[in-house]
Amino acid sequence: MTQLNDTTSILSLLKTRKSASAKAMTSPGPTPEQLAEILACAVRVPDHGKLTPWRFILWEGDARAEFGDAMKARWMELHPDHGEGTLEFVKALFLRAPTVLAVISTAAEHPKIPVWEQQMSAGAVCMNILFAATALGIGCQWNSDWVAYDAGIGSVMGLKPHEMVAGVLYFGTPVGPLEDRPRPDPASLLTRWVKA
Repeated sequence: MTQLNDTTSILSLLKTRKSASAKAMTSPGPTPEQLAEILACAVRVPDHGKLTPWRFILWEGDARAEFGDAMKARWMELHPDHGEGTLEFVKALFLRAPTVLAVISTAAEHPKIPVWEQQMSAGAVCMNILFAATALGIGCQWNSDWVAYDAGIGSVMGLKPHEMVAGVLYFGTPVGPLEDRPRPDPASLLTRWVKA
């Protein structure tokens, strides 16, 4: 059986990385020093034109519950027919983990750098965060949830009109062992180009 999140080498980690589940996390989350280290790794991604087309928003402590109130209020606007159970679930989304971080894509039109390349750079930031947290022994999951796509919640987050949530990352300590999922066979996904 493969050991998940094997940190004995970089290649071992790349081959065995497995997200923790935000639904099954508890304290502690990363220390301030660990979070700084994670973010230092996060920004070591390809960035055509050195645009830094991303930024971060952090929720810790009471900020998670306060943002939960905003999520609940917005959900009530969007789905007035939903009951209290659903509303409380929505309110508690960011309480599932002790630390929540959003990676915000700030991609904008540029004369030389396509927006798509800038957005992919933000995705690479999210992946580096997963690797860095895992290497430090911290449970981490990259999600989006509806909050990544709702303009009303984006306004509460302080997003500018052109900004988008590339990912919501949850950090904490897994409450149980991680279980892997089936992975595709890379060979089945590979084609070799041949001149017609």
